[in-house]
Amino acid sequence: MSEHAHHHESDINKYEQVLSKYNLDIDDEKVKAAVEKLIAEKVPENDTLDVKKFLMGSVELTTLQTTDSEESVLKFTERVNAFENTYPHLPHVATICVYPCFAQIVSQSLEVEGVEVACVSGSFPSSQALIEVKVAETALAIHDGATEIDIVMSVGKFLSGDYESVCDEISELKATCGERKMKVILETGCLKSASNIKKASILAMYSGADYIKTSTGKVSPAATPEAAYIMCQAIKEYYDQTGIQIGFKPAGGMNTVHDALVYYTIVKEVLGEKWLTNQWLRLGTSRLANLLLSEVEGREIKFF
Repeated sequence: MSEHAHHHESDINKYEQVLSKYNLDIDDEKVKAAVEKLIAEKVPENDTLDVKKFLMGSVELTTLQTTDSEESVLKFTERVNAFENTYPHLPHVATICVYPCFAQIVSQSLEVEGVEVACVSGSFPSSQALIEVKVAETALAIHDGATEIDIVMSVGKFLSGDYESVCDEISELKATCGERKMKVILETGCLKSASNIKKASILAMYSGADYIKTSTGKVSPAATPEAAYIMCQAIKEYYDQTGIQIGFKPAGGMNTVHDALVYYTIVKEVLGEKWLTNQWLRLGTSRLANLLLSEVEGREIKFF
């Protein structure tokens, strides 16, 4: 018994040790003020055609509805195929993001080179399932053609302070993904404080996340500029400490082109040019693709 307790304690210290290297003493009000200033001063200069075109190429075109069916997902994928021919001068979306049961239909019908097939996995959006179930779902998604996997951190365990279980799960799921990119959704709307968002970001990266993502879009609030700002700071600090570059994906609640420009600006200002490619910055959204397309083409278009 004592040996087990001792073992557990050293593991807990391991996570506290990791966190101790980072600045976690963050004032939420100061973050809010810094973000407001950044938006007011820097967003206007990024409100350009080139940036909007770039953002189109960073979109993860997402359908995660209870009503999704093989027919609707096939149509969804065929829009991406058709886009390539209709707008050859514009970048295609970065990924199509669906539930694992649709991985096969997307991967078989997708004809556009360079579009990834992302699946939300691990009992999305609640993440409330046994690890065995999460691993099985992830492995099946990959078997059926998923090239990227989005999982949700176990938020309940994180808030209980059980960092060991949170990190072990992320590591195990990353092992299941192997070479394929894995995004860890922090569900920042449930984390309540800037300090918690920073902690969750660091633990996710430490445990094998290739990207950290704000939200599932199923919980309110979803992505916020403040959460993005803190996550990008965590990515920068992690990169400075380890030399490992981690991607960023805001998702949920992006309703306007201005919203997208805000996230682009935060990434540009906090992380810099190195992150301004559709490899490292992704936007999880369904409605944004049409809005960006409309602005780029100068008229209202409902293509997707």
